[in-house]
Amino acid sequence: MTACFHCGEPVPRGVQLDVEIDGTAQAMCCAGCQAAAQLIRDLGLANFYRFREAGGAPTPPPPGDASRFEVYDRPQMLACVSQTCGAEALRESDILLEGIRCAACTWLVESSLARIEGVREAQVALATGRMRLVWDPARVRLSELLARVSALGYQPLPVQGNVVLEAQARERRLHLKRLFVAAVGMMQVMTFAAAVYLGLPRDMDESYHQFFRLVSMLVATPVVFYSAAPFFQRSWRDLRGRTISMDVPVALAIGLGYVASLWFTFRGHGEVYYDSIMMFTFFLLLGRYLEMLARHRTGDAADALARLSPQTAVRIGRQGGVEHIGVAELSVGDHVRVLSGEAFPADGVLLSGHTRVDESLLTGESRPLARSVGQPVIGGSLNLGSAVDVEIRRTGGDTLLSGIARMLHRAQAQRPPMVLAADRVARWFVAGILVAGAAVFATWWQIDSTRAFEITLAVLVVTCPCALALAMPAALSVGTGAMARRGLLVTRPGSLERLARADTVLFDKTGTLTRGRIRLTGVHTAARVDEPTALALAAALEAHSEHPLAAAFDAAPDGASLAAEQVETHPGLGLQGVVDGRVYRIGRRDFLAGWVSTPLPVADGEDCGSQVMLADRDGWLASFQVSDELRADAAVTLAQLAAMGLAPQLVSGDHAGAVAAVAARLGIERWEAGLLPEDKLARMHALQSAGRRVVMVGDGINDAPVLAGADVSVALARGTGLAQNAASIVLLGDSLAPLAEGVALARRTLRIVRQNLALSLTYNASALPLAAMGMIPPWLAAIGMSTSSLVVVLNALRLGRVRGRSAAPSLQERTSEALGTG
Repeated sequence: MTACFHCGEPVPRGVQLDVEIDGTAQAMCCAGCQAAAQLIRDLGLANFYRFREAGGAPTPPPPGDASRFEVYDRPQMLACVSQTCGAEALRESDILLEGIRCAACTWLVESSLARIEGVREAQVALATGRMRLVWDPARVRLSELLARVSALGYQPLPVQGNVVLEAQARERRLHLKRLFVAAVGMMQVMTFAAAVYLGLPRDMDESYHQFFRLVSMLVATPVVFYSAAPFFQRSWRDLRGRTISMDVPVALAIGLGYVASLWFTFRGHGEVYYDSIMMFTFFLLLGRYLEMLARHRTGDAADALARLSPQTAVRIGRQGGVEHIGVAELSVGDHVRVLSGEAFPADGVLLSGHTRVDESLLTGESRPLARSVGQPVIGGSLNLGSAVDVEIRRTGGDTLLSGIARMLHRAQAQRPPMVLAADRVARWFVAGILVAGAAVFATWWQIDSTRAFEITLAVLVVTCPCALALAMPAALSVGTGAMARRGLLVTRPGSLERLARADTVLFDKTGTLTRGRIRLTGVHTAARVDEPTALALAAALEAHSEHPLAAAFDAAPDGASLAAEQVETHPGLGLQGVVDGRVYRIGRRDFLAGWVSTPLPVADGEDCGSQVMLADRDGWLASFQVSDELRADAAVTLAQLAAMGLAPQLVSGDHAGAVAAVAARLGIERWEAGLLPEDKLARMHALQSAGRRVVMVGDGINDAPVLAGADVSVALARGTGLAQNAASIVLLGDSLAPLAEGVALARRTLRIVRQNLALSLTYNASALPLAAMGMIPPWLAAIGMSTSSLVVVLNALRLGRVRGRSAAPSLQERTSEALGTG
């Protein structure tokens, strides 16, 4: 038997209806399917059928009007809302999308932009409504991409300054208006419905029944066309984009319930469903509102970082005059003046004056830090002393604060494997709901045609997969935001799940367990070189290193400053360079031993000290004793991790004496010294081969390989950029305490995810058969579906609560202190 091309049902014998689609006459089972197919064809949406059969990406949307977005193509504005990405002159931008509600929305935007020439990457985070966009400005302009997104029905807003706060406030106001209208409508209609339910038909005149139907219709109409409008708009947009989302059965249930109620109202008899669709709409909107609040809270930490940067700056001209300009107009090399109490507009170094700065946002230090000429300052930190002049070194998206916020947004844009799997299940579940609804209607039409519509409506309402779709994204979104507020920025998808399952943690020593504030405590030189010259040579070479040890040689003796050329970095070993035409090496003993022509003196190190040697081809020149103090909370943090089942181990490139001393003071039983980066990586692979799930905590260039290979990697914000890029989590500040808090929070997040999945699956598995058997009326189905969604969201919001007082200030507290609002 021939199947209907539109709905798939068999075409009854004797029915000869068809619609020409793509040049071929396709059979239809009834006049309704024929009309629907003709409408789809006439609207130019015939691709819907091809997608239904084979899947695929959507047809690119019309270009849209790019004129209103052309301001973002101006170089200064482009630098403000984007930053360079990679070595191919690509640009990367974080864009807020208004109107993103479900996985189908993210798929539509991503798939549409992916087909545009010049777009390298478009990732939309459902939890935050943000898109990470990477494109080639030589091939496509940002204004064109924003116009394309606008043509899809979403409002794109490149993130800059307070635009996020304004957009979020606007979204909350609109949502509250719709929620208020739905609440008033629900209460009124329920009052009328109660009068009908309590007044038995034999006791109430039919004219009163009709009166209550008409009044309920008048009250329900604005709720359907205003409060429920987003469901219809998103459903239509999804269908045009040839995908099915959870909004489709929602819109279908509300629309069918309203139309059927209108029919029975104007006929003057029959069951109406105004009360059911009012409750359904209200509770759905309430659940979406709570989900929106959770989404906004997730981005609070990164948005707080962005808000610290001032909007204007005072630039000093070449003639000494000053002018007020926008921060977006600053360029590298500009000189700016920062008054007392103002925030530094960008990253730079002090040119004049001495001051104290508040960097509590990143360091967690409540005490102001002294800064003098030549020392760096961070954009967004507060100048607490006198007015100072600063030379700008990094602007726009290249500043430290922007980089940290970008890492957080990248993590939110990249959906973890668990969420991707849930999205796929939800899409199939929605399709299954529609099939089940059709089957229930057909079955009940044969059993009792008067109840077929009511039971089908209950099935569509009660099985809406809102709870299933929110189960994981809501918990992971709130968990990520809670981690950020505690000073841990999650920068890779799946990091929370892997951190929760970890059982071993490896620590680097220098700059991780120690504070990284290296001091030079002793110098021993050969007879052929004096101490000032040895220090000048060491300073010249170490000026090219990002290792924490290099800080011990920052200041060369007066009158002995030298410059090194052709400097080569050997990670984990040391440096080699040319000074005044002569080749020198500085670093570990084994790095110099096979290179010099004479034996090296025996290494001598004690306690937390480390020894660095300097030599040329002729032999040893000097030995430098450097020391570093342990972090105040290192011992407590390691004890907390051990109590949670994470066995701490120490892997260091330093010599055995220094590593053993640190291990003894911190109570670490397993430690290894003298390790090269490849040795650390081999140690970690051995643990992973034994079935261990490893967390690596480090901060330097030599830690980057092992950070990249760990199950979960944690880099310190004060560490090197290479370490941060390799890490899946960035630890803000000088305290290790948030690490233990993060493990506990990750485990709570995973428990919440499991609870949400169990709740949503149990609800849908039990509600569907009951509704299909006619045991759940539509109004009860609305309450049940909405309650399941509310429970899932409220359960996820529990992650945002702070259990006890943190050992270190949270990111939110540090932001409040810096803004003066705490």
